[in-house]
Amino acid sequence: MSACAALTWAASQDRTRGDLIPSRPGARALATTATAAEMADDKMPFAPDRRIPPSFALRLAIGAVGGWALSGRCASPEYGALAGVAGAVVGTLLGHGARGGDSRTSAGRARGLAEDVAAVGLAALVVASAETKRYRASP
Repeated sequence: MSACAALTWAASQDRTRGDLIPSRPGARALATTATAAEMADDKMPFAPDRRIPPSFALRLAIGAVGGWALSGRCASPEYGALAGVAGAVVGTLLGHGARGGDSRTSAGRARGLAEDVAAVGLAALVVASAETKRYRASP
């Protein structure tokens, strides 16, 4: 969900390709709230593994859309989508490895919180580095 929230924030700053990503305040609030809820849910002992096929496939799809939407004017949107898929694979597997298998312990919850901080920081960095769609007027 952090990718979805980041995309809505990027769209609100005119940093996405096309009009596919919602950018209104309500969309940003919903995506940001869903992200916070997912981060809290991930620390519960009953949270499903992010590598199961439906969850992993959804992560890949969101990564592809995100990469496409954030590719700049001079970049191929197809390569952007591939980069987004690669980022989703790496983020899913590294995040799972960093978090570990047990969220019931204090150490497991601390690792989960550290992973959440890293995810939010990386998402903010990606949004800040994305090109804006605004063009300067020629003199």
